[in-house]
Amino acid sequence: MNLLTAAVVEAGEMARFAWSILAWIPRGTRRGTLVPVFYDIGVMSVPVVAITGMFIGMVLAVQAYVQFTSVGLETRLGAIINLSVVRELGPVLAATMLAGRVGGSMAAELATLRVTEQIDALSCLGVNPVHYLAVPRFLACVLLIPLLTILADFMGVLGGAFVCTGIYGIDAHHYWVNSRGSIGMYDLIAGLIKPTLFGAAIAIVSCHKGMNSPVSGGAQGVGRAATGAFVISFVLILVLDFLAGITLNTLNRVLWPDARGIM
Repeated sequence: MNLLTAAVVEAGEMARFAWSILAWIPRGTRRGTLVPVFYDIGVMSVPVVAITGMFIGMVLAVQAYVQFTSVGLETRLGAIINLSVVRELGPVLAATMLAGRVGGSMAAELATLRVTEQIDALSCLGVNPVHYLAVPRFLACVLLIPLLTILADFMGVLGGAFVCTGIYGIDAHHYWVNSRGSIGMYDLIAGLIKPTLFGAAIAIVSCHKGMNSPVSGGAQGVGRAATGAFVISFVLILVLDFLAGITLNTLNRVLWPDARGIM
């Protein structure tokens, strides 16, 4: 089986796995199963997402300051920093960080359950492994990754403002006045649609790689599952970001041809 055929087969298996997750969601999930997963994916990811978002804004401020200062527009830095963080860098880099922390952890955990035959034991007890293991993780990623992205955006805005006003000495009043109104409702919606898609992709890929890890793989199989989950998730994040950007920009031009977006 060549590489292209293997990729097509893998994509088909993930699509079927995703459909099985969606089919089980309407049947509900116990709170005792959801809460630990939500805590691990959401609460435990807050520090790393906050730090990532803050340094995104700080790096943007450092890189853009020289160019904006050369044309006398340093007080306009806030507008481009905030827009870049909310529309693009915040969702993508936060999702990439979560693909490593959350996706790799889920894949390794589920692969360990597969290697130790605990997933097979669930099936023998009459429990559907997809419903019990994959659905809570899918819901957690889809619901919490957008919220974590909001946190990353907020910290990115603060990080950019800190560098511009605290280090480079830009007047804070003019910085915030010129930043006000730079982000419209369309930008917020676009910045939340993307992480929702990213969260779904991370959950599907990570759960699929973990639950389909070979039983005979042992510790190496667990490592391959975690690595494969991150790599595929990262590629899908970039692809989905490209497709979502084209789609949202096209909708914006069609629905609001004379406006910047939903205001």
